[in-house]
Amino acid sequence: MADAASENRSNALSVPWTDVVRFVRQLSHDLRNHLNAASLTAAYLNEVATDAEVKIEIKRLRDSIAAAATALQKLSASIGRSRIATIPYRASEFIEDLRQKIASEFPDRSAEIRWEIEATDGPLNVDPQLLQQAIIELFSNAFRHHRGEGSLIAFGKIDNQRFVFGLLEPKSRFDLPTENWGREPLHNVAPGHYGLGLHRARAIIEAHGGELHARYEPGESVLVTTITLPLSA
Repeated sequence: MADAASENRSNALSVPWTDVVRFVRQLSHDLRNHLNAASLTAAYLNEVATDAEVKIEIKRLRDSIAAAATALQKLSASIGRSRIATIPYRASEFIEDLRQKIASEFPDRSAEIRWEIEATDGPLNVDPQLLQQAIIELFSNAFRHHRGEGSLIAFGKIDNQRFVFGLLEPKSRFDLPTENWGREPLHNVAPGHYGLGLHRARAIIEAHGGELHARYEPGESVLVTTITLPLSA
C-alpha cells in the first residue's frame, strides 16, 4: 500500500502557478468574447421584438450575460500579481475610510462589528483602494464561514513603528491549519467562490511590504487575523 501511495504522489500532476494564471486569463478572455457576441445579439433582438413579455425575457438574458462577464473579469483580476499605486495616507484616515466602506459593503451586518481603535496617527504609503479590498475580504470570510455567537472585533494600533490591523471572529467550529493562511489558492471551492479571495488579500498586503498572519485560540473559540504594515518615513 505504501508503494502504491508513493507512486500516486510521484505521478500527480504539478502545474506552476504562473501557468495556471496564464490559462485562466486566456480562458476568461475567450469566454468574454463569446459573451460579448451573445450580448450584441440580445441587444438586436430587443430592438426588433415587439412583445412586452419577450422584451422582459431578453432583459433577463442580457443581465445574466453581463453577470457572467463580470464574474470572469473578477476571476482574472483575483489571480494575477497585484500592481499597487501608493499614496501618502494617515493610518487614522485609512481606518475611518475603511469603516465607512465596510458599512457600505455590509449594510445589514456592520452593526455586528465592534471597533476597538487605539492611537493610529501614523503615516502610511498605501494603495487605499486595493488595501481596503484585502481587508473587506477578511470581513466577508468572517461573515460567511462558521460564524459563532458574538460580535466581530476589529482593532487597530501603532506598535513598534508598524501599523497593526486585526480581526477577531468568533467561530462555532474551526479545524483548519493556519500556517499557510492565504497561501493555498483553489483549496476551498464553493458556488461563486473559488478559493482565491484570501490568496489575493495576502498578495495585496505583501505588495505593500506587510504581513498577514492568522491563529486560532481554542480556549476562546476565536480566529485572530492580523495585518501589519510598515509606517512610511
